[in-house]
Amino acid sequence: MKKQNTKFVFITGGVVSSLGKGIAAASLGLILKSRGFKVINQKFDPYLNIDPGNMDPLQHGEVFVTDDGAEADLDLGHYERFTDVNLSKMSTNTSGKIYMAILTREREGGYNGGTVQVIPTVTDEICSRIMANADNADVIITEIGGTVGDIESLPFIEACRQIRGHVGEENCCYIHLTLLPYLKKADELKSKPTQHSVKELQGLGIQPDIVMLRSDIPITSSLREKISLFCNVPSECIIQNRNADSIYEVPLMLEEEGLGRVVCETLGLEGEPDFTQWEKMLATFHNPAGEINIALVGKYVALKDAYLSVNEALVHGGIANNVAINISCIDCKDITNEDDARRLLDFANGIVIPGGFGPEGTDGIIRAIEYARISKKPCLGICLGMQMIVIEHVRNVLGMKNAAAMELGEDTKDAITTLIKTRDPNLIGDKLRLGGFNCTLEENTKIFESYKEKQIFERHRHRYEINPAYLDKLQSSNLIVTAKNPDHNVIEAVEYTDHPWMIGVQFHPEFKSRPDKCHPLFRDFVAEAKKFSNDK
Repeated sequence: MKKQNTKFVFITGGVVSSLGKGIAAASLGLILKSRGFKVINQKFDPYLNIDPGNMDPLQHGEVFVTDDGAEADLDLGHYERFTDVNLSKMSTNTSGKIYMAILTREREGGYNGGTVQVIPTVTDEICSRIMANADNADVIITEIGGTVGDIESLPFIEACRQIRGHVGEENCCYIHLTLLPYLKKADELKSKPTQHSVKELQGLGIQPDIVMLRSDIPITSSLREKISLFCNVPSECIIQNRNADSIYEVPLMLEEEGLGRVVCETLGLEGEPDFTQWEKMLATFHNPAGEINIALVGKYVALKDAYLSVNEALVHGGIANNVAINISCIDCKDITNEDDARRLLDFANGIVIPGGFGPEGTDGIIRAIEYARISKKPCLGICLGMQMIVIEHVRNVLGMKNAAAMELGEDTKDAITTLIKTRDPNLIGDKLRLGGFNCTLEENTKIFESYKEKQIFERHRHRYEINPAYLDKLQSSNLIVTAKNPDHNVIEAVEYTDHPWMIGVQFHPEFKSRPDKCHPLFRDFVAEAKKFSNDK
């Protein structure tokens, strides 16, 4: 059922949600990888959506996309950024995906007339998916979404309990992350919620090997001993997870707390950590030579997590250029005229237009792009951002005021259609172009100078594309096409020839950026913004 001696780590949460299980799981991945182990992280979410693809980004945050086209929870982005391991569809599962597979199998007669039940049918399906990556890694780290006690998470907790019987006690480690609330009036951290949460987990058949505590202030040795006693966990296995100035500090903080040592002892692993590259990255992050201001103009700025990977990629660009990045999120709906654009964007040394769907706020995006074009400020347009760069150019530079876009719900019967649905016959209708696709770059262009290679492979998530019928009109102007998909003649990138640095890309470069290995487009965008700042 598994590769011999593959180790399994499970991370559950208690007391409240949003404690940072994803960061803890990603940090543990880095901690174990630093010891030479091959690690794969995965996320199991109890919600009934098949995936987060149709979920409102203002409720759930961004949709992360893998190379093989999975629309995944944003925690997979944390996993990839910390471990530099490209994950796949196998690393993301939901209740909806699991129940759909079971019910489809049942309708096809796959259970031979047997009764389909939560136990063992659903739990067996979960167990098989937990162990699906076993042949590909030394350690599988599985994060269970939600909070212990949630009714929808019960089958997942039961599956985690069963895994220990499948793989052996020596190959399984349970980590429970809880909150230690601080009562300011009493000047005291309270352990009772943690005690109750661990008791709830024990009642479901799981005794945690490690209890990880989120707290605002340091925990005392007496409090550690109290939690150890009530939760039946050795005191050295009580790991504090304090707030940090940067999420990238968390792995080293947890290593200092002893997490790597305790997990390795629990699983019978040996190895000394080497954080040299990570520490070098953090040293640069904490000692920048300057700072720059970036305006992120988008549709979903009310929730920072809606553009999480873009924000992190900008931070990576700052590390690569030894500058601190001050990101200001600008709601595109607030840019109602040219004066708004100047007032809201004048402070910025660079402007990013991220992805999005639908017509709302696109007039403001177009005004922001016009401002970036005229002011000569560095500008990076991503997905919808690239499409709006083309729309703005066709309308305001080429003078085709009736240029229309299907995604914006505009009438295209007599107007120039600048966006069309994908021409891949396998992706027609409501489906998206998802995952990694090849792009061929034009030499002697700014984008080629960033990558320094002609063939690239980038991740996509979009429904509409630039109409190639207008390729000649673009090529004859100062906005040129600089990259295309070699298989479907899809326009992948555009840039201005008479602008210091204004590039639009159909793909999402943010998904492949790492803190110690910044994506070349974000590296060079930040470099140009830094240059613009110095030239002012």
